[in-house]
Amino acid sequence: MSLRKITITGDLGSGKSVVSKVLKEKLGFPIVSTGTIQRAMAAELGVSTLELNRLAETDPSIDQKIDAASIALNDEPEPFISDSRMSWFFIKDALKIYLKVDPKIAAARIFGDENRFSEAYENVEEAFNQLGLRRAAEIERFIEKYGVDYTDLGQYDLIIDTGSVTPEEVASVILARHACG
Repeated sequence: MSLRKITITGDLGSGKSVVSKVLKEKLGFPIVSTGTIQRAMAAELGVSTLELNRLAETDPSIDQKIDAASIALNDEPEPFISDSRMSWFFIKDALKIYLKVDPKIAAARIFGDENRFSEAYENVEEAFNQLGLRRAAEIERFIEKYGVDYTDLGQYDLIIDTGSVTPEEVASVILARHACG
């Protein structure tokens, strides 16, 4: 089996974190997640992740902290799984995965996820609306800052729609591709 690094990017609520955990169990690779860093930063500042994204539009130190952590991963000799919106861009020698999902399914998943303390919504409709705003803000900010759109699927080695499959099924597809090198 190849020992390449794996980057997992994708739509909000597509299952990046859950799939990363399944891959960790199967491969024994550690997970590096900038989403966790971002949620912790939001909690520390007492804001939602959407508000943190808005703050990042005027406070470059937010993205700089996340970027520095991602860039440093290129020097890591051991394989790992990176769960991050922009890891495909920063980590050069990796299998680049994009997980996509219908926004309505994503909203239902995130609304029902009790582990997302910084993303508490009153109902699925609010989650849907806020996720749409967050996605638009991220796309705009990343295009402006890096000149790339992470939703351009041509940049990935493998694209998987997670709307009607289990995380284990998604991981199996990734493992098969990873084994091919």
